[in-house]
Amino acid sequence: MFKRILIANRGEIAQRIITTCKRLGIETVAVYSEADRGADYLGVADLTVCVGAGPAVDSYMNQRALLQAAQQYDCQALHPGYGFLAENALFAARCEQQKTTFIGPRPKLLRLLGQKDLARAEMEKRGVPTVPGSDGAVPSLTRALSEARKLGYPVMLKAISGGGGRGMRVCNDDSDLRAHFDSARLEAEATFGDPEVYLERFVEGARHIEFQLLGDAYGNVIHLGERECTTQRHHQKLVEEAPSPGIDTDTRVSTGAALCKVFSSLGLAGLGTVEFLMNTSGELFFIEVNPRLQVEHPVTELGVSLDLVEWQLRTAVGQFLDLPQIPSPLRGHTIECRINAENPRANFAPSPGLITRFEVPREWRYELDGPVRLDTHVDEGYRVPTYYDSLLAKLIVRGPCRADAIELMRQSLERMHIEGVHTTLDLLKTIVHDPVFCSGQYSTLQMSRVIDEFASTPVGH
Repeated sequence: MFKRILIANRGEIAQRIITTCKRLGIETVAVYSEADRGADYLGVADLTVCVGAGPAVDSYMNQRALLQAAQQYDCQALHPGYGFLAENALFAARCEQQKTTFIGPRPKLLRLLGQKDLARAEMEKRGVPTVPGSDGAVPSLTRALSEARKLGYPVMLKAISGGGGRGMRVCNDDSDLRAHFDSARLEAEATFGDPEVYLERFVEGARHIEFQLLGDAYGNVIHLGERECTTQRHHQKLVEEAPSPGIDTDTRVSTGAALCKVFSSLGLAGLGTVEFLMNTSGELFFIEVNPRLQVEHPVTELGVSLDLVEWQLRTAVGQFLDLPQIPSPLRGHTIECRINAENPRANFAPSPGLITRFEVPREWRYELDGPVRLDTHVDEGYRVPTYYDSLLAKLIVRGPCRADAIELMRQSLERMHIEGVHTTLDLLKTIVHDPVFCSGQYSTLQMSRVIDEFASTPVGH
């Protein structure tokens, strides 16, 4: 196993990786920006190093500074977490060049999967149904308008690189496309360092389903079931659950087996998440691959009783994947709610500032496999920076069945108290009580209506 690794990320995911490394006896070097200097979570790392100013481009996306820190502190490997440089093939290649193991797929596969248009073309070639889209990136508004008219509106503008809902816009007509084209490119460049976008036909009334894959360096790939990620705002996930209430056993088995075959031939080593849209007829259409750790990975961890960060490390060091197809039957039903520092009643505007109250049961923070788990880097007195993603915490629960998991999530959300900044807590409470969500038979469109209704209701009503 590695003796020491550099964590090229921040916040909740940095603390999550450190937790596993401590259990495995691996030393950690946590990087930080000037904006994160003094953050409590840095105190759990063995060593820390400042890599630049507050803006991500000057720190967490500063490849030279990160590589220099890994070399200076004699790190055998680098964990990119999610976001920032986690899917950057050039960065992975530069790590490889200086003999620092990049904990993720090899650069060649990252180049293929990290570029959403290339990944879609590859899946088409291998017989995986895809959502119709443009032939590669659309470098100009003129080209985008031409492609959109061929596909037929509505269409989705999507960033070629990255994920997490960034650089995405739904366009219902030429006017929408003209209005959103430049802003989507600017957001993509600011978030992923790549302004290129492409088009897909927008599937209305769909569900968002993703399959978790795990592979090793010897061609072995297993799937760990699927996650339901349909409850979203602005194309960013709010609530995830497993198993999906919209997937039957036959679909789970056949889709999982097909994906394992495809990604074994592609040489997936480590984690990969394959995302689909499911139409009202129950058909799955590939949209993208995220060859990294997902924000919502705890949903799968609680369901199959595996530490996915540990298996990233094990496969990166060359361990053979000796797990059965699904390590154990899913242990009931798991649900995750993302708590963000945002104001849902102001179009989800970020809410930076000082957290004056952060009250949660202490045992949640130290339990990776219990019925209630909280992944967070936040505590009372933490100041939410202006530069980064607004995620404060992820609350994950597991119950014997979906109804029990929903009830446990309701109770757990009521026990969380955060003051000083706006958060999505009240919205999440509304969602887990909503009849449409509770039925399990919902779409992105239906859940968007629930969220919009909450956002338009004055406080206290």
